[in-house]
Amino acid sequence: MGIVERKERQKKEVRDSILQAAWHLVNEEGWQNLSIRKIADAIEYSVPVVYDHFENKEAILSEFNRQGFKLLGDKLSEAKGSQTKPVLQLEAIAFAYWDFAFNNKEYYQLMYGLGMPTCESLTKVPELMAFIGVIHSTIEEIIKNGNNAGSDTWLKVHSFWSMIHGLVSINLMSPEVSHLGMSQVDFNKAILKDFIKGFVKGLIE
Repeated sequence: MGIVERKERQKKEVRDSILQAAWHLVNEEGWQNLSIRKIADAIEYSVPVVYDHFENKEAILSEFNRQGFKLLGDKLSEAKGSQTKPVLQLEAIAFAYWDFAFNNKEYYQLMYGLGMPTCESLTKVPELMAFIGVIHSTIEEIIKNGNNAGSDTWLKVHSFWSMIHGLVSINLMSPEVSHLGMSQVDFNKAILKDFIKGFVKGLIE
């Protein structure tokens, strides 16, 4: 291995260790309490070494944000591939989104910590665009096969995304309760099914 290759490998190893330490701190203390100083202390390097790899804390959070939407996009693609009919694909996507949020709370809270991604950020971050593309293509197919061909697909995408995010956010903040003899998990699934049923009806009629 040449000098250049060795330096590149060492650089990648330090970068990876920074991200690993940062993620550990996020899980322990929350992403709001993350700092460059804490990361440097955790990896036993000086603060300037961290700045050599990331401009600031926001750059580290942006990397986690990118990773989070990549993971979410992969889950949604997998869910879509598990069904052949567009309506069932959309339902599978909704449940995959829901499961991701509750199984990856640290990622999810970071991804939406500053609010819903903007149109500008969608075009700048490929992982965001890919995630939205899975939802868009599915809704587009449902509209095409329904009686409401004049519907604005992007409007419906944002409505779908906003509604699911809203349901997730409410439940992330709510205490565990039972309702009508159902567990919190089953109640959440009933809410999601009810939303999907009404949403799809609006797409095809």
